[in-house]
Amino acid sequence: MKKLFLLFCMIIGVLTMAQASDFILIKGGTFQMGSPDSEDWRSNDEVLHSVTVSPFYMASHEVTQQEWREVTGKNPSSFTGDNLPVESITWLEAVEFCNALSRKEGKTPVYKVSDGGRTVTWDRGADGYRLPTEAEWEFAARAGTTTPFYSKRVPGADDVNFYGHYPYQIEQNYFNDSVLETQPGVYRGKTLPVGSFKPNPWGLYDIYGNVGEWCFDYYGDYAISNQTDPAGPDSGTRRVYRGGGWNDFGKNLRSAYRAAMQQSSSAYNVGLRLVYNGDKAPSGTVVTKEAAVTSPGSGKGKALIIYYSWSGNTRGVAREIQKQTGYDIIELELVKPYSNNYSTVLNEAQRDQHKQARPELKTKIDKKKWEEYDTIILGYPNWWASIPMPIATLLESYDFAGRTILPFCSHGGGRFGQSLTAIAKLAPKAKIGKGLSVHYSGGPALPKDVENWLKDNR
Repeated sequence: MKKLFLLFCMIIGVLTMAQASDFILIKGGTFQMGSPDSEDWRSNDEVLHSVTVSPFYMASHEVTQQEWREVTGKNPSSFTGDNLPVESITWLEAVEFCNALSRKEGKTPVYKVSDGGRTVTWDRGADGYRLPTEAEWEFAARAGTTTPFYSKRVPGADDVNFYGHYPYQIEQNYFNDSVLETQPGVYRGKTLPVGSFKPNPWGLYDIYGNVGEWCFDYYGDYAISNQTDPAGPDSGTRRVYRGGGWNDFGKNLRSAYRAAMQQSSSAYNVGLRLVYNGDKAPSGTVVTKEAAVTSPGSGKGKALIIYYSWSGNTRGVAREIQKQTGYDIIELELVKPYSNNYSTVLNEAQRDQHKQARPELKTKIDKKKWEEYDTIILGYPNWWASIPMPIATLLESYDFAGRTILPFCSHGGGRFGQSLTAIAKLAPKAKIGKGLSVHYSGGPALPKDVENWLKDNR
């Protein structure tokens, strides 16, 4: 019996060490957060600034479906497998998971959620599990580097699970990809078991790709002054997630790239990675509140279908929606239309996206007429993993505050890409409902897909 007891103790000790080794000590330090003006495909919200973070522990891998199920008893994921990362979870669900796991392991829960989820208080001194701040995430992902990626070489499909056909800088070199440092590779179109590739230099697996990872922060402009352990704005309408997912292009895997989504929304390419405090953690509390968004006072409860289409695929989806609903419908036209030639329009589209151009719209909507609509059903083709720039012009030309946007897109395999993030950033005071992504024209299943989507958004 004594030998059995000793063997039992040894097994428990090994399991405890294995669990402890799943978290990596990130020693903290000062780094330049954001990206320099010279970084290709940077966004304007990546302003370079100095940040200091305290030591913390970060999980070596993303939370798996088995780990999630053992705590919650559920598995919301679109792709299923015990060792696949959990996804299709909201930010609020991620926070509740952190608290539940903390309680299960005898740690002090970090978060207090109140007011129906609109107020979340973070006890910075608690020892429980939590989401990383945006600064902690980027510091850990960079692993001491200042380049777009932690590796000197641009990552490819053999290094990361992403839309491997489109490595970094493919956009401007699509017809001459031989000049790229990293060549196009396989697109798997799904999540992979965590730890399928080599970790970054600090031992973190899948810090790029597979699934994006929720962070604590509300999305907002960076403070340009030096920051120590920043936690983001106190209020906002979108929460940040980082790292890119299985369907993202290489440009959206960059260490500085920022994605954002409503805290009550979920996506098939967004999950989480846990952290907990190290020594010398900040004390005090952080209280965040979801910003109130007022519905349009003069809205009459009407819905408008408005879309941009190039090949006709998006137009077909829009007409099916109009057929089933009878809603008003408008197709956006440009003062200077894009070329009818496929190869030419690919280059024009990436050019405009690269410089964040705002093509002038020929289509004009009367402002009084616009005020009648509470819901905007917004359609577009997924161009280069984002919205076409005419949609950006629209979003900046009309008041979307308080309105509900129901997005739909046609695509060739990447579903929404990062187009929903683009909409979320350009219309920060709009509510974004569940989206519909349609592969090319949608085929025979389109009417039923549209019907189900409209039901989901009622």
